[in-house]
Amino acid sequence: MKDQDRVVYALTRINGIGWPLAHKIMTNIKMDEAKRIKELGPEELTALTNELDNYTTEGDLVRQIRSNIQRLRDIGSYRGSRHAHGLPVRGQRTKTNARTKRGKRKTVGAFKKEVLATKAQVATKEESGKK
Repeated sequence: MKDQDRVVYALTRINGIGWPLAHKIMTNIKMDEAKRIKELGPEELTALTNELDNYTTEGDLVRQIRSNIQRLRDIGSYRGSRHAHGLPVRGQRTKTNARTKRGKRKTVGAFKKEVLATKAQVATKEESGKK
């Protein structure tokens, strides 16, 4: 973050704080949203850090999400099994799309034209040889 960034923008760079929560934090501490980081005084910085302590952010948030997913796996829920297999959890289709979760396409059973043509020639030679 740079000193000339607005405080609202700088808050969104924290994991777990988006734009709506950043605006809510700014209104809770009664700070102008146009204020820059370099313009913050020590008392405003203290108020900001105290307000941030009320929300789950960064490492605590990651641990909480990980434990929620582990709980779903442990109880054997459908969502937990989808997480375990690395598939979409929220009902999306997987026959097509879902590339982010399933990875790069792996073509099965398709041949290149040259390989297919040579196999066809071999098959016709075998048939003519049998007659």
